Amino acid sequence: MSPQRQALFWLIFVAVLGLMTFALRDMLLPFVVGMAVAYLSDPLADWLERMRLSRNQATIVITVSFIIILLLGLLILVPLVVRQAGELLLQLPGYVEQATKLLQPFVMNMLEAASDRGVDVSRDDGAQALKEYASQAVKFFTELAGNLVRGGAALLNFLSLLVITPIVTFYLLYEWDNLVEKIDGWLPRRYATTIRKLVQDIDRTLAGFVRGQGTVCIVLMIYYSTTLSLSGLSFGFLIGLLSGALSFIPFVGAIFGAITSIGLAILQFWPDDMARVAIVLAIYVVGQVAEGYVLTPKLVGDRIGLHPVWVMFGVLAGGVLFGFVGMLLALPVSAVVGVLVRFGLDQYLRSHFYDPANTEEGGKTPET
Repeated sequence: MSPQRQALFWLIFVAVLGLMTFALRDMLLPFVVGMAVAYLSDPLADWLERMRLSRNQATIVITVSFIIILLLGLLILVPLVVRQAGELLLQLPGYVEQATKLLQPFVMNMLEAASDRGVDVSRDDGAQALKEYASQAVKFFTELAGNLVRGGAALLNFLSLLVITPIVTFYLLYEWDNLVEKIDGWLPRRYATTIRKLVQDIDRTLAGFVRGQGTVCIVLMIYYSTTLSLSGLSFGFLIGLLSGALSFIPFVGAIFGAITSIGLAILQFWPDDMARVAIVLAIYVVGQVAEGYVLTPKLVGDRIGLHPVWVMFGVLAGGVLFGFVGMLLALPVSAVVGVLVRFGLDQYLRSHFYDPANTEEGGKTPET
């Protein structure tokens, strides 16, 4: 098969895979999560096998542990999160109205300054615009909450996550080594060594990022939820969990958490207790310093080859195209694309096309 026909074959394969993923995105969540858990748990299963457990026993231990952790999370965290989310939605209109009153003097001052410069505006127009924006914000979040509650697909995904994911995890983890061996046997013999090297690079990049960044997220979730709750901030536990979890997407968790928590702190404590606002601000400053200078360098490192902007683009693009499933698939896809781009660039720089001094086989000609 010529290189052109091979490229066309793989292009069609990727296109069909993307279309199937898009068409089946509403049902893929438990399978994607099960594959992710099996992939991340395979080194642990190998270690248990070295500890004299059979593959079946190691798979059972890991799957049961996963189910126990999932159930504990549901029993402990979910009721608290749901209660705080419900209270936040009930108090949201009051917060919006309070924010409107807080912003109104600044808006009026801006309108007066514009009027002094000859712009035809009035204070009544500014006040009316603020009220309209506030009512639209309340309506938006109310409709969003209603859609989440009524969403049959979301409920189905949640139930399937509880039932199907452990089953998928068990079978994939049990057959993981056999699957790898079988796929390795399908590789074209001419390119098998190169493909294995690329897969190893992808595995090292992806595993290093997911395990390292996942640990960073867990540490930040515990830190933010605990410190914000102790600071007296309403809904601090919920905001801390979301802020730590969203830290998986570079910059997004910090921005979301800082804006939400500091904004709520101002609405709660302004102007009687500004020390609490300063405490909330300090919590995020300390968290960002610890994440940037301690957690990420120690747990993730700089050898994985995934630039934060590339990760952010990939996750957000996956979310736009395929929803939550796309966000989960974005990381492995980003790792694959990153490794392939580096490989292609390396091949190009070593090629005769880039530099005639290179040999056609990809190496430098001997110096004369």
